[in-house]
Amino acid sequence: MGEQYLLEMKGISKSFPGVKALDNVNLQLRAGEVHALLGENGAGKSTLIKVLGGIYHAEEGEIYIEGQKVDIDGVVSSRSAGVSIVHQELVLVPYMTVAENIFLGREMGSRMNIKRRQMSEEAQKLLDTYEMNIDADMLVEKLTIAQQQMVEIVKAISFNSKILVMDEPTSSISDKEVGFLFETMRTLTKKGVGIIYISHKMSELEEICDRVTVMRDGQSVGTRVVKDTKKDDLIALMVGRELTNYYTRDFQKPGEVLLKCEHISDGKMVKDASFELHKGEIIGFAGLVGAGRSETMKAVFGLTPDMKGTVYVEGQQVHIKSPIDALKYGIALVPESRKEEGLYLVQDVRYNSTIEVLGQFIKMLRVDAKKEEDITQKYIDMMATKTPSQQQIIGNLSGGNQQKVMIGRWLATDPKILVLDEPTRGVDVGAKAEIYAIMNELVKQGMSIIMISSELPEIINMSDRVYVMYDGHVTGCLDHEDVTQEKIMQLAAK
Repeated sequence: MGEQYLLEMKGISKSFPGVKALDNVNLQLRAGEVHALLGENGAGKSTLIKVLGGIYHAEEGEIYIEGQKVDIDGVVSSRSAGVSIVHQELVLVPYMTVAENIFLGREMGSRMNIKRRQMSEEAQKLLDTYEMNIDADMLVEKLTIAQQQMVEIVKAISFNSKILVMDEPTSSISDKEVGFLFETMRTLTKKGVGIIYISHKMSELEEICDRVTVMRDGQSVGTRVVKDTKKDDLIALMVGRELTNYYTRDFQKPGEVLLKCEHISDGKMVKDASFELHKGEIIGFAGLVGAGRSETMKAVFGLTPDMKGTVYVEGQQVHIKSPIDALKYGIALVPESRKEEGLYLVQDVRYNSTIEVLGQFIKMLRVDAKKEEDITQKYIDMMATKTPSQQQIIGNLSGGNQQKVMIGRWLATDPKILVLDEPTRGVDVGAKAEIYAIMNELVKQGMSIIMISSELPEIINMSDRVYVMYDGHVTGCLDHEDVTQEKIMQLAAK
């Protein structure tokens, strides 16, 4: 007899029209382990989890929990089998208390007489058991994103779940909060809970995960013990090839000063930010969440009504009151949150590619459809965007390909300065390497790039110079030759 696993998924297959999303996938989870599920966007991770969560039904394969075969035919049967999923997008009700959220849909007492005090006491017991410093009577909207995540976890565990799935739980929380989340996960595994952990961040695997299963093109291509496996070997498994020089960057001598910003403030998060950007260089902006990096760039881009400070483009003082002014001076901004601030998710790739340059193909109410098609194709080719056609609805593309369309859209405005806010957030390893190569090529052709990123390896490897912010102030600038994670963190936590 082989080992009895807490969860075993055997030979799982699932198809959608024209796509085999899962092809004979195997996954085993032990009690008390954190098991990473790794793979590029579109590798099938989310589909596999949706099969386990009862959202999809597999055409083939079997699922065993504690050695017993289970038939998961919906969310309720998945939950009663002991599975809980904490999704990337949190689904708490902001104007209800923590306790009300934890017991939502299964309130204590009757509909006419809900026992709020009892619910609050039970919720507090759970929160205390897992060492979470959260008050059960607090409104969810008053909590930080990380605390909301903790509430989601407690809610999941309150169903007596043995198996917890966490989908990209650290994508929108700070490093300090990540440490807090990991402590909670360790508390859970000590109690025998098995955790499936989906993440794009390689650095997290070493810190929290015991084993890792890699998926590629809808198949499980290998399971490894994390501490015995090199990062490069995992990347090779994910992309099916060796990724030579992951960060592509040819450093050259930058030209004259292109953009100079002095004492920028926005009356809120940005208090005093000064920096300059030279022609043909990438400057990185580092700092902890809430330091004011994105807000500084939004102020410079004309998105902040109360912007104070002085901006010079090519030596001339300019007044940027709106994004239209910014574009006139050759500044383009790819925002951090592509879904909320950037993409028209129900529109196609062509619409999303050309929305900023309508004037190039619409003249006197006549639309030059061929020109529109050519512009779209130019940036699909330049960005190596994988899409079946220009008419594909952009919401159906993977995160990496959505990001490439976003960058292409702003390149179509022919900017001198490209601001990229978290350009590789939620993007898989292969697409990251492609985005770095494109950034390198753009800079070689004379463009200048400002990159805001929370990933320090990205900042260190791609930037000519790194500006660091803390509490709305620029606290220092480090040259490429001198920059280290330690020096950045010293300036970021003044």
